[in-house]
Amino acid sequence: MTNWIEAISKVMGQINAVWDKAKRQVLGQLGLQDPLKILPYRGYGSREQLYLKGRVLQKEGIESLSAKAPVWKNLQNMYRRFESDEIPQAKLQACVAESQQTATANAEGFFEVELKPSLSATDAPLWQSVDLRLLDPPARKSSAVTATGTAIVVSETAQFGVISDIDDTVVYTGATELLKMIRIAYLGNEHSRRAFAGVAPFYQALQQAEQAGNPIFYISSSPWNMYDLFEKFMDLNQIPAGPILLRDIELSPANLLSFEHQAHKREQIDPILQRFSQLPFILIGDSGQQDAEIYAQMVQDYPGRILGIYIRNVTSDDAARQQQLATIAQQVRANQVEFELFPETVAAAKHAAAQGWIDHAAIAAIETDTGV
Repeated sequence: MTNWIEAISKVMGQINAVWDKAKRQVLGQLGLQDPLKILPYRGYGSREQLYLKGRVLQKEGIESLSAKAPVWKNLQNMYRRFESDEIPQAKLQACVAESQQTATANAEGFFEVELKPSLSATDAPLWQSVDLRLLDPPARKSSAVTATGTAIVVSETAQFGVISDIDDTVVYTGATELLKMIRIAYLGNEHSRRAFAGVAPFYQALQQAEQAGNPIFYISSSPWNMYDLFEKFMDLNQIPAGPILLRDIELSPANLLSFEHQAHKREQIDPILQRFSQLPFILIGDSGQQDAEIYAQMVQDYPGRILGIYIRNVTSDDAARQQQLATIAQQVRANQVEFELFPETVAAAKHAAAQGWIDHAAIAAIETDTGV
């Protein structure tokens, strides 16, 4: 079965590439192409090396909507996100201080850069600006296509890093119920999504522990097309800024049928732990998918690097799942790593305070935060 699925996917990819090229040529000849833009995603790194990812595409025309926006307007925005016209093999230049790099986007318009700015310890901010300029294709309807990306600079004073799932960990999505998840994730906007109570002050406390600027990395299995939605949601709810790591979704049978949640999470998490080899981490997820299993395996793969695992219990009525989690907790604790299955954010916060990972004074704000 795998062979014919891959064959169909390859043909579909070729057809899609031909169609996109033909559409660009026709619209270009008619002068109907939308302006180009560079969409940088939040990056991360150190004073010596910064990593940034982004995408070159035509402006989608996504509108800013309110919490009361009708479903059809939200659906229109979502369509525009997924119908984005990427610019394959676009060339651009990235600059930080004296460091420059030229990058070429792939067939889907995604690019990655690694810069070596050698920032001084006194001048390095928590967030470093990265200047981006499109070199090819030439700009349309403007003198130049530029953008400013940002990358968090993890300093030597950081006590630990935090890697957090998003769906049903930070924001309620109903990921265990398909129809509810579709309604929340795709028929709403950043205003209609709901953060779990206590998440914002808890994550603020984790980031600001001892004023160390502990970095927080967010990971989701959602596609990059939804990046702006996550970024706006977190800013709106005062959830600490951090790199948001999503996935490249290719609408082909092979990709849709072979996607593995665990493989995606590891592809995003492993480079973080490898790039910050001296930094311990706290991992936060939920019980609805495989976060507990993934994190438990990381305890084995990175001995001494994982301080604790927090799992939001969204499957309390599933006895079989609760037993699985109890077994995982026992295995993790046997490796001298904290494991906390929590029903509400405040329970996780009290545990973190007992470990010295957040200030006890932060508990009051976490208890009163409604998450709305």
